[in-house]
Amino acid sequence: MVEERDLRWKTVSSKSLFKENWLNIRVDTCEKPDGSIVSPYYVYDFPNWVCAFALTTEGEVILERQYRHALQHTGLELPGGCVDPTDKSMEDAIARELLEETGYAFDHFETLGITSSNPSTNSNLMYMFLATGGKKVQDPTPDPGEDIEINLVSIDEVMTLLRNNGFMQSMHVTTMFRALEKLGKLTY
Repeated sequence: MVEERDLRWKTVSSKSLFKENWLNIRVDTCEKPDGSIVSPYYVYDFPNWVCAFALTTEGEVILERQYRHALQHTGLELPGGCVDPTDKSMEDAIARELLEETGYAFDHFETLGITSSNPSTNSNLMYMFLATGGKKVQDPTPDPGEDIEINLVSIDEVMTLLRNNGFMQSMHVTTMFRALEKLGKLTY
């Protein structure tokens, strides 16, 4: 067995440069295992995120079409969002996000794992779920900054969109692959 050395850095100091709402940008000074110093090192602190491959009782996948200003891109995504401090668990967070954004409530949630958008700069994680048994129980109540169109599509349509680069959000693509594998639609 290969012995692995500890590559973790020690944080010598940390200073917040900007903090508002759901973003904290900080600058750290770090010490590597060999004693050398890395400074400045910029870190973006966001809340953790949740995302779901959500299936209705009819077997349709819920996709959201919305505009993303940073890339000035309108595209299809999976439902999800930030974990709120009031959420008791990640499952509660995704159930709340699904209800708010889509108006659907779900019978079952299965954890698909976690991923990171960029572990070199972002300190948060995204928790991925497969949600099944979705029933529309109310109209969506999106956040003030959201303008979301709901699209119900077949699993085959999702797979075609994946093959044709129809999704921009990489963490959502990861969630789709994990869900499709869990559903027996992908094999390696």
